[in-house]
Amino acid sequence: MPTLGADMEAGTLTRWLVAPGASVRRGDIVAQVETDKADVEVEIFEPGVIEQLLVLEGEKVPVGTLLATLKPPPGAPAGQGPAPAAARPAPPPAAPPPLPAAPASPRVSPVARRIAEERHIALAGLKGSGPGGRITRADVEHAAAKPPTTAGVRASPRARRLARERGLDLSTIAGSGPGGAVTVADIERPGAGAAVPEALRQAPAAARAGPASPDRVLARRRAIAAAMERANRDIPHYYLGTTIDMSTALAWLDRENLDRPLPERILCSAMLLKAVALACHQVPEMNGHWVDGVFHGSEAVHLGVAISLREGGLVAPAIHDTDRLGLSELMAALRDLVKRARAGVLRSSEMADPTITVTNLGEQGVETVFPVIFPPQVAIVGFGRIVERPWAVGGLLGVRPVVQCSLAADHRASDGHRGGRFLTAIERILQEPAKL
Repeated sequence: MPTLGADMEAGTLTRWLVAPGASVRRGDIVAQVETDKADVEVEIFEPGVIEQLLVLEGEKVPVGTLLATLKPPPGAPAGQGPAPAAARPAPPPAAPPPLPAAPASPRVSPVARRIAEERHIALAGLKGSGPGGRITRADVEHAAAKPPTTAGVRASPRARRLARERGLDLSTIAGSGPGGAVTVADIERPGAGAAVPEALRQAPAAARAGPASPDRVLARRRAIAAAMERANRDIPHYYLGTTIDMSTALAWLDRENLDRPLPERILCSAMLLKAVALACHQVPEMNGHWVDGVFHGSEAVHLGVAISLREGGLVAPAIHDTDRLGLSELMAALRDLVKRARAGVLRSSEMADPTITVTNLGEQGVETVFPVIFPPQVAIVGFGRIVERPWAVGGLLGVRPVVQCSLAADHRASDGHRGGRFLTAIERILQEPAKL
């Protein structure tokens, strides 16, 4: 059972996605685990053949419990015994390995195949979202929940939801969005679309994702409270803050987004994340973990992003190698991470190894954030909303857009001098946005 956060003591194995005898590759999703904070997909970190499953579905076991054993892949050197499988995530490689080409027949997890057979879903027509194009349980349930008449129709999520609420067939509505996508305005036009039969609009009960139960929300709040209680008790925090002039960065961002289609535009959040990641190289004492009385710095920057969940609470999964991503790649990764976090589909490696976290409450109207460190990390950066303030430059007073940037850091790993250098590095980097 992998460690998916400092506050995690146990997890419930909800589903196996492999069976004994199945061949797996590094990065394959082999199981799903439920924790108090989120449902997490457990990755495998060694290639081989699943030899034995040691934990039953629905069983709750402590962190570190052996879940399965793995045999060396065919052709491996002799003398290698069974290795633990899906026991503890290892740090990911600097760059993810290339995905194998999809075979002629779709690769399907055992659970997905069973659900497809029960709900009469044709696997040949599905596009797998798993490693190597593998069709997962989520792909099958998504297909089961979607009325057949909407298959292949491009539409915004809000437009699709509105059409479902009004019982309209998206395939009969002319889209005015990019690439002919159906928008909310198209649906709200008088006489738009044809009605979908009630039977098609009702997704199977098992496929409808409802809100989290009150018990689950309460457990999530308790888990967060335990982590923050530990952080405030065990970590000697010190706090610093600065105000950053964002006029140069925002002007550059406006020019950069001018010729980009709306879905590919970069938000200011991506610039802030990249600036923090790059600053970690200049002040490495902020990037790493405090374990057993010693600071373990990390050469890789796996930036945790605090994401609020719809039912309450938050998670802070990592964007791996944030410092190596271009702004477009980082923006795409951020959108994907937020979407999956709120859908409850995160990976074990994303939860296990953030090296520093950023929390941004600007969307909530907050100007200044005083965050609490996520142990065993040693620093967390907070950003507020961008506001216009009087600002003096070269003896002249004007109005500039500024943002409050705060730092909470562990006094065992660094001091105020290093923390000040870290905030100064973030500010300096944001004044040269073209280098991001």
